[in-house]
Amino acid sequence: MTDAAREDVLNRLENGDYSCAKEFTLAMFAGKWKLIILCQLNEHGAYRFNELRRLLPKVTHKVLTNQLREMTQDQLITRTVEQEKPLKVIYTITPLGQSLMPIIDAMCDWGDARLAQLQVTPHFSANEAALPGA
Repeated sequence: MTDAAREDVLNRLENGDYSCAKEFTLAMFAGKWKLIILCQLNEHGAYRFNELRRLLPKVTHKVLTNQLREMTQDQLITRTVEQEKPLKVIYTITPLGQSLMPIIDAMCDWGDARLAQLQVTPHFSANEAALPGA
């Protein structure tokens, strides 16, 4: 299943029933894991599928596959298949995906400030031990 918000915005855009550019921008990284994936690819470089699975232990194979497929379709990341044994599939962020990073960084700063105001310490679902070089 694809992300419902993304699908809705893309359908409305195609049908001429478009609301605003902000909504379109948010739809590009709507989805539970897309922000984390984009940030990790931007910060640490290329990842293989199973490396992303280890990084995001709560994501299902199907959801990760769908979110990677959507981000590839939206040209935020590239999927490269290396023809060696065993077959390697590598995901990297594109320049278009990198152009979202100032927006994502600003959202992160806002979120950090708000969490500090609320005096909340969240428990993140990304596996920091799975990061390259960790």
